[in-house]
Formats: sequence, C-alpha cells, structure tokens
Amino acid sequence: MSGSYDVAIVGGCGHVGLPLGLAFASRGLQVALYDINEQAVAAVNGANMPFDEPGAPEVLAEVIANGRLVASADPTVIGAAEHVVIVIGTPIDEHLNPDLNAVPGAVADLAPHLRDGQLLVLRSTVYPGVTALVEKRVQRLGLDVDVAFCPERIAEGKAMVELFELPQIVASRSERAFVRASKLFGNLADEIVELQPEEAELAKLFTNTWRYIKFAASNQLFMMANDFGLDYERIRSALSHNYPRAQDLPRAGFAAGPCLFKDTMQLAAFNNNNFHLGQASVSINEGLPLYVVDRIEQEFDLSEMTVGILGMSFKAESDDIRSSLSYKLKRILKFKSDAVLTHDPHVTSDPDLAPIEQVLAESELLVIGTPHAMYRDLEVTVPVIDIWNIREGGVRV
Repeated sequence: MSGSYDVAIVGGCGHVGLPLGLAFASRGLQVALYDINEQAVAAVNGANMPFDEPGAPEVLAEVIANGRLVASADPTVIGAAEHVVIVIGTPIDEHLNPDLNAVPGAVADLAPHLRDGQLLVLRSTVYPGVTALVEKRVQRLGLDVDVAFCPERIAEGKAMVELFELPQIVASRSERAFVRASKLFGNLADEIVELQPEEAELAKLFTNTWRYIKFAASNQLFMMANDFGLDYERIRSALSHNYPRAQDLPRAGFAAGPCLFKDTMQLAAFNNNNFHLGQASVSINEGLPLYVVDRIEQEFDLSEMTVGILGMSFKAESDDIRSSLSYKLKRILKFKSDAVLTHDPHVTSDPDLAPIEQVLAESELLVIGTPHAMYRDLEVTVPVIDIWNIREGGVRV
C-alpha cells in the first residue's frame, strides 16, 4: 500500500520530529509533518527552522524546495501516509508521576485519521508497557495497523549526524511490523538492533538514566573536593590523563534538559518508587544550584550585589531552555541578591535576557550557567563562578 506520503510524523515540528522528517526527506522519502503548533508549521513551510539544530537549515531549504517535505496543522495528512511516526512529548506531572496515557491518548485522538494497512511507529520515550497499551488500543478500534516501537536516540545539536550514524533500535511483537519498521529506518541507518517492545522501552530509559547518574556522581565528587578546599577539575584531569578506565568521568555542571530528570523519575515509578540510586541522583543534580549559591554566600554579601548569569539554555550552544537549571539558579539568586541579570547568545524565547554589555557593566559577580563558547575568553573585571571550568581557572566555589 502506498499513500501520498511515505511517512507522516506526529509532533513533526519539534526537536525530535523535525530532524527525523528532514533525515527521511533527504533520503528521498515524501514526508508530512503534523503539528498543532501553527507558528512552527508556518516557519517550516517557509524553510525556517523554529529552533537551532546544526546542519538542519540547509537540509530544510533543500527538501522544501524540491517538495519532499511539507508541514501541516491538518490531521488528515496522517491518513495519506504509509507510515505514521509519533514523537509527542511524554512529561511527568507536578507530582513527578509519568502520564501513562499520553501516547495511547494521542493514538485515540488520531484514530479517525488512521487506516488499515498503515505502520504506526512510537518514537517517544515511554513508560514500560505503553507500547502494549497502544497495541490494545489499536485492536479495540478495529484497525489493521502494525505497531512498532523505535526509540529516538539523538543528542540535541547532533541530530543531523547521529540519525545516520547510530544504530536504530526496532521493536515489535509482529514479524511483519518489525520488517516494515526496519525497512523504514534502514533508509537512515546501516544497522538495526532488534528487541522486544518492553526491552526497547527500558533500553531508552536506562540510557538517559545512566547519563543522569554519571552526572550526579561527578557533581557529588565536585562538592566533596570543593568542601575540602580542593579543585575537582584539577583532580579529574589528573586521574583521567591517559587512564582509559576514568575517561567517562564527566566535568561538574548543571545536569538538566527535557529528558534526563524526567526519564529517571519514569524509571523510579516503574519500579514502585524503589530506585534509590536514581532518586539520590535527582537530589544531587537538582540541588547543585542551591549548593553553589550557599557557597557564594560564604564569601559574598549577596544581598547587596547584582549577579549576572551567563547562559540560560540547558546545554552549550543550544537555544533550548526546557528544564534548564539556570532558571532555578536565577530564582534562588533573585531571592538572595539585590538584582539578577541574565544573558544567552542563543536563546530567543526569554524576554528578560539582557545584552552582554549590560550584564558585564552592571554585575558585581558572574555565574556561568551554561558553558557557551563565547564565555570562554570573555574579558571580565569581577569574580566569575565557573563550575564547568570553561575558562580553565578551576572550579572551586
């Protein structure tokens, strides 16, 4: 069966869906991006990226020009595609509980536009067992639709490289669905890794949780060294120098973003809230801004100072502020200090950002929230708190 489009991506103008759509279109597939964000849809159809992603603007311009990709806020495009890929967000609620019905609910909402013979691919990070719920939902709807789970594995900022270089995990209970999904993602990757759906769901959560735990370990070690008056980065650099078993020990820094914390909490919920290592990691990583401010207060009278925060996105050279701990740092400093100024060279969605000239002129203390490259050699005349050690002056606070 073939439709007007080879693939339709639900949530197609977001940080995961859009790079995926661009990758498919660059390989010759006819792609429709369905998204309820009409502003993002208009931007994409105008060949403008709604967010930063290196390598994407050039591909977007090409596939829009040759007609391989179109964005739409009309869900009827879903019915015109052979393959439907769902990449909607799966957040946790205010009580840190995962929404188990986010993806099955989306499938139910899309049901009027699904049709027999399609392949439905879940790409969102999901709570273990959600693929099975979707399979049941599709069956109850009376649809002859194949279901597969193929988790996204890209790092933001590297999508247009990693989509082609990383192996693709493909999971399905049906041999037919596995073959179809493998063929679809074989357009991008040379290697397909087969798992059962529940294995693949855990594989995705394990990946993000492992990264989060590693960051927590480095941040805890930083606090230990710092409390003892020693420079963690000097110690880390020495112990990892030409020593392969320590190469994966990260630098200290704010561990945040839309996935790591969330997926650690999803894994805890899956294990009946019995995940002491993950929960301790949350305490360490989320507590780092408080620790930094507490240490600053031991040296400075913050109540009389204007503090500048350099970098508000959750990672270097990104415009994405989702779950960024720089904003937690800002809230704490607004309570503790006389005034707070913030700057970020990439973020465009925050109206409170100030020009770098103003931040440097008015701040009596600077804190690097995000290690953007522009801050490395910035000329400053006031103390700088740099737990990332981007300025290579050590990380003691």
